[in-house]
Amino acid sequence: MKKFLALGLAAALSLSLLAGCGTPSDPSGSSDPGGSDPGTAANGSVYYLNFKPEQDAQWQELAQIYTEETGVPVKVVTAASGTYETMLTSEMAKDDAPTMFQVNGPVGLNSWKDYCYDLSGSDLYGELTSTDYALMNGGEVAGIAYVIESYGIIVNQTLLEQAGYTVEDIQSFDDLKTVAEDITARRDELGFSAFTSAGMDSSSDWRFKTHLANLPIYFEYQDKGINATDAIEGTYLDNYRNIWDLYINNATCDPAELTAKTANDALNDFVSGQAVFYQNGSWEYTNVVGEGKLSEDEVTMIPIYFGVGDEANQGLCTGSENYWCVNKNAPEENIQATLDFMYWCVTDETALQAITGGTGAMPSGEDGMAFAIPFKAAPESSNPFVALDAQMTADGKTPISWNFTTMPSEEWKNMVGSALAVYAADQTDTNWDAVVSAFVDGWASEYALANG
Repeated sequence: MKKFLALGLAAALSLSLLAGCGTPSDPSGSSDPGGSDPGTAANGSVYYLNFKPEQDAQWQELAQIYTEETGVPVKVVTAASGTYETMLTSEMAKDDAPTMFQVNGPVGLNSWKDYCYDLSGSDLYGELTSTDYALMNGGEVAGIAYVIESYGIIVNQTLLEQAGYTVEDIQSFDDLKTVAEDITARRDELGFSAFTSAGMDSSSDWRFKTHLANLPIYFEYQDKGINATDAIEGTYLDNYRNIWDLYINNATCDPAELTAKTANDALNDFVSGQAVFYQNGSWEYTNVVGEGKLSEDEVTMIPIYFGVGDEANQGLCTGSENYWCVNKNAPEENIQATLDFMYWCVTDETALQAITGGTGAMPSGEDGMAFAIPFKAAPESSNPFVALDAQMTADGKTPISWNFTTMPSEEWKNMVGSALAVYAADQTDTNWDAVVSAFVDGWASEYALANG
C-alpha cells in the first residue's frame, strides 16, 4: 500500500539538522539540540527495511547523503511488493537484523510487539502533530505513523472528456457504472477502455483484496459503531461484487487474464492513455505525472463509489498503515543511531523537502516522495492528490477510514484474493459464494488463530 507518494516515507535526510541534533543523551531517543559530541550514535549504524518499493531510489540516495554527512552507516533494503512480512521475518532472525522497520497497524503490531522499542520518550514522538498517529502497545508507543495517504480512483480527465463526460457527472456508483459501460460500448470508436487491468499477481492484488475490501468493512463498522471485530458479517459484499464486476468487465484485458497482470501493466495502461480509470492512491502521483507521462492538469482522483450511504458527500479513503518501529533487540548504539536518523528525517529541511516534495525535490534533482506527513516541521505536501483530499474534507465530504489494518491476517487477504481471481475468470454465483466464504468464514478462523 502504493507509489505516488506513493506509500515508506521514510526518509529523507539532510544534514543541517543532524549536525544541530547533536549528541544523543540516552537510548530513549532524547537528544540535545545544542550538543556537538556525536555520542553513542556515532558508533552505531542504521538498517532500515523499507516497505515501499516505489520509494527505493529516494531512500538509497538519502541514506548515502546521511552517511556522507554524519559518518553513520545507513543501509536500506527494500522488500518487493507483497513480500514485506516474509522478508521481515527472515531478516529479524539474522544477527544483523533491521534496526528500523514497519508494521501496518494493530494486527501487524500483534506479530511484532515483542520487538518494538518504546518511542514514548523519543524526540520523534514529540514531533507528531497529534498523538492519534502513535500506535500503542498498552502504555508504550510501539510505532509512529510516518505518512498519511489517500486512495480512490485516479481519472484521466482528458480521456473522460473525449468520452463526453466530466468528473462532475460521477457522484455515485450508478453514475460510475453508466459512464464505464458507455465507454465499453464505444471502446473501438474511442480507442480506450474504462478501467485499467485489475492485476491479481502479487504486485497488484493488494489493491483489491486489501484496499477495495476496505469498503465493505468500513460500512459494516459504521453500521455497528465499531472499529474492529472478531467476526465480519459481510453485509456489503453484494456491493463489493458490483464494483469488482465493473472493474473487470470494463477493462483493458479479459478477466481471465488477471492472474498474469501486474501493477506495472495497470500503470502502463493508464499513463499510455489506454484507460480512463485506475484504482490507486496518492503514493502513485509521481508514477502517473511527469515527463513522458500525464500532465498534472490531466489527472484527478474520485472516491470509490460503493452504492452505500450519502455518496455525493463521500470522500477518499484516507489513513495510514505505515508505522515506523525500532528494534529494541538491536545494540544500544544502533538504537540511538536509528532514533537520531528518524528524528532528522522529520525535522531537517533537506530531508523534509525530499519526503514531501514532488518533481525534482531530491538533492540529485530526481522526484521526491510527495508524502503528507504528520510532523510539526513538515511543509504542505506538493502532491495534488493530498491537496484534493484536504479540500474534499474541508467541503464537508466524509473520508473513508482505513479499516483494513484490522484484517485478521495476511493469509486472510490471500484467500480473498485467490477467490476473487477465480471468480473473475468464471463469474458464477457459486464462485462468488467462495469469495463470501473466504471473506466471512476466513475472517473468523484467521482471527481465532491469531488471538486464540
